[in-house]
Amino acid sequence: MKIEELANEIIDGRRLNRSDNLFFFETCNLDELCNGADKIRKHFCGEHVDLCSIISGRSGKCSENCKFCAQSVFNHTNCEVHDFLSKEEIIKAAKENEAEGIHRFAIVTAGKALSGQEFQIALETYRELNKSSKISLCASMGFLSLEQLMALKEAGVTSYHHNIETSRRNFPNICTTHTYDMKIATLKLVKQAGLYVCSGGIIGMGETFEDRIDMALSLSEVGVDSIPINSLMPIPGTPFESLPELSEDEILRTVAMFRFINPKAYIRLAAGRLLLSDSGEKAFNSGANATITGNMLTTCGTTIENDKKLLKKLGRTI
Repeated sequence: MKIEELANEIIDGRRLNRSDNLFFFETCNLDELCNGADKIRKHFCGEHVDLCSIISGRSGKCSENCKFCAQSVFNHTNCEVHDFLSKEEIIKAAKENEAEGIHRFAIVTAGKALSGQEFQIALETYRELNKSSKISLCASMGFLSLEQLMALKEAGVTSYHHNIETSRRNFPNICTTHTYDMKIATLKLVKQAGLYVCSGGIIGMGETFEDRIDMALSLSEVGVDSIPINSLMPIPGTPFESLPELSEDEILRTVAMFRFINPKAYIRLAAGRLLLSDSGEKAFNSGANATITGNMLTTCGTTIENDKKLLKKLGRTI
């Protein structure tokens, strides 16, 4: 398989699917793969980079047994635990991020689904932010119903984040308190509600490269708009605490592969940028055109100011 030829075919309209033999992604020349992905990125996405930030609206005591997560009650970590933040705290953080040039701001909550009074506080917060700021609003609140998703949209939310985490085959090795099908069903509800769909996963959880290809294909089939790619940062007290960290080459190969399979999506660098040299400069030249950033993030490995400097150096606009 000639990578440059495939990149040109994708630019001309070809889309990769499950009928294609995609195993070459694991063994082809990495530089050629990254160059091809960057060519696709330039054609479909240009030089603009989308920046988003998050705030932990509710932390800890999650009922789900995801093996990577510090916030699961099944794991034994020292994660921060707090109920839903006040409306004032969240609005203050959102406006600080907007002033720094962030495009999108998300409230992220631990737990299977946000509900009851806490969900109502979230709606009130979004309504006020929608009136008092211009930053795009995102939510990441678990397995919500269509009614809840529609309520978020009416409150001013434009996008919803819900990771599928890994491949269908590998998912039971990651979590058993909910299913992969539940994840896909939620993404379909998000699309039905008319919200921008943000969904990706975590690499480095013991999966094969074939699993990563499968995850990229599943996201393409759903038609997601934004794909956050997290690289596992093993957390003491979780079942994955002893897994080896990924190499930069593995991460770059995965980022580039995702661009080939999802040519028009935002490929968003997320947790694990500490594993990349120069804050991920090579990844931005390998198909990535978005990132989670923020001064409060510990797994990201960078700050808003540093990201601005890097993107200016690369000739990108934000």
